[in-house]
Amino acid sequence: MIKLCRVDHRLLHGQVAFSWSHALGADAILIVSDEVASNEVRMKTMRLAKPVGIKLVIKGVDDSIKAIKSGVTDKYRLLIVTGSIADAERLVRECGISSLNLGGTVKSPETTRSFGSAVHLTDEEVEVVRGLVRDGVEVEVRQVAKDKKVVLSEKDL
Repeated sequence: MIKLCRVDHRLLHGQVAFSWSHALGADAILIVSDEVASNEVRMKTMRLAKPVGIKLVIKGVDDSIKAIKSGVTDKYRLLIVTGSIADAERLVRECGISSLNLGGTVKSPETTRSFGSAVHLTDEEVEVVRGLVRDGVEVEVRQVAKDKKVVLSEKDL
């Protein structure tokens, strides 16, 4: 059962590892990143940040989609974290995920819109998020579980 699908460029860190996993009662975290899944050093680093008693799985985007669609993840209370809007869109659309949490994206020269202090989107990413909202996906901005949930509407984008 997917408890939360989150975009956070830092992937696994204190907010995700402890705040979100505990608030959601998650017993497994799926890190979805082609780059991390192909980098043994980054995988080892992620494993060091894993909370005790919570399963950590690191897969690329295609393998993550296959695993979710196969039902192998159904037995877990799953927290999914990906580092980009593009990867999150694929997961949401291909796996039928109904909500998406935006927790942190990198501010860059291409950033055109900021949604709070940690979520910064390019024009292209705004269009992706607008399309998700238009298609009925609840997209919210919230860094930690105790923060007020801010649900984005098309007019916010």
